[in-house]
Amino acid sequence: MKWQSPARRLAHEVVRPESRWHAAVAGVPRHQFVPRWWEPDGDVWRLRTGPEDPAVWLKAAYSDQTLVTRVDAHHADNASDGDVLTGGQPTSSSTLPSLVIRMYRHAMIADGDEILVTTGTGYGTALACARLGADQVTSIDVDEHLVKLATDRLMLHGETPRTEVCDITGPLPGEYDRIVSTVSVRPVPVSWLRALRPGGRLVTTIAGTGLILTADKTADGGAVGRIEWDRAGFMRTRHGDDYDHPDESVWKEAGDGEGEETSTSRYPLLNPQDAWDVMSMLELKLPGIEYRARDEGGTRTVWLLYPDGSWARASATGFLDSPVVHESGPRRLWAELERIRHRLNRSGALPVYGARVAIAPDGTTTLTKGSWSATL
Repeated sequence: MKWQSPARRLAHEVVRPESRWHAAVAGVPRHQFVPRWWEPDGDVWRLRTGPEDPAVWLKAAYSDQTLVTRVDAHHADNASDGDVLTGGQPTSSSTLPSLVIRMYRHAMIADGDEILVTTGTGYGTALACARLGADQVTSIDVDEHLVKLATDRLMLHGETPRTEVCDITGPLPGEYDRIVSTVSVRPVPVSWLRALRPGGRLVTTIAGTGLILTADKTADGGAVGRIEWDRAGFMRTRHGDDYDHPDESVWKEAGDGEGEETSTSRYPLLNPQDAWDVMSMLELKLPGIEYRARDEGGTRTVWLLYPDGSWARASATGFLDSPVVHESGPRRLWAELERIRHRLNRSGALPVYGARVAIAPDGTTTLTKGSWSATL
């Protein structure tokens, strides 16, 4: 398959020619790491098999887009041709190449650095190997199947980094100058601080937010850094075969119930997932909120659900109409969202991006900006 020209075009798209990452993107055959993937189609996921349609395969693999390779517990590599999944959430993917490179650039990787990265399909690991050499790269994932596939595909590409089946929130298999995680965490695991060498840097995202956190290890065993002005969102770390999901009966109540309180919002309807600064502020206050949204017959509806059983549902027919809000449970989720929007309207901005980060040796992570602070 003639992949070199599409790879070079992708490299020109995502990184400047003088960058040391340019040759890595141009020289790694991404299609070999993603031969099968799940493609969203409305409410379902359809399996795409690259070798069946090489033109589509090349176009997908060498476009700057994320390719989902696992939905819930369903690996695309293990699926049967023509499989369709109804619903489900992505649990692994090949991240869009430009974002992988941005995360690596936030890490400020030097030539002699030994780095720890997350595996997924192995494509990001291959980029790191191309940049540094395989002997300086360790790649880990909690999913044994993914690690095996990635290891095999890396070997076909001529790369043999150290690969391990490992929960990234637990003990790590070595010491490193850089840790770059393309799964999100909350809080920063203590094991990262222990595995970082003096002056080492970690790069990750905070679970449920669009916040990239960078921090450099300090002499006391903690780390200091900031929330970058850049933004990204990754899947949360998982510790087993799938994520825990709220019981569908709770979603049904949120969908149909009147709730304990009904009100009319003063603001037009907002899906927090469309406003990353708002979503990030809400997640920092109430970690673990899940969202759903629907546009049906001209009526738009947004749902919020919290692990303690609290829920909120807001619906509006026009983009400028005030939505009717139903809420129930121990917390008033929409009221919390409204308070964040009040702050945004009053101040013109939210304090999350550019915030200072201080990580104590026990992993306690504090974000501060002006008079605002949040602790993970």
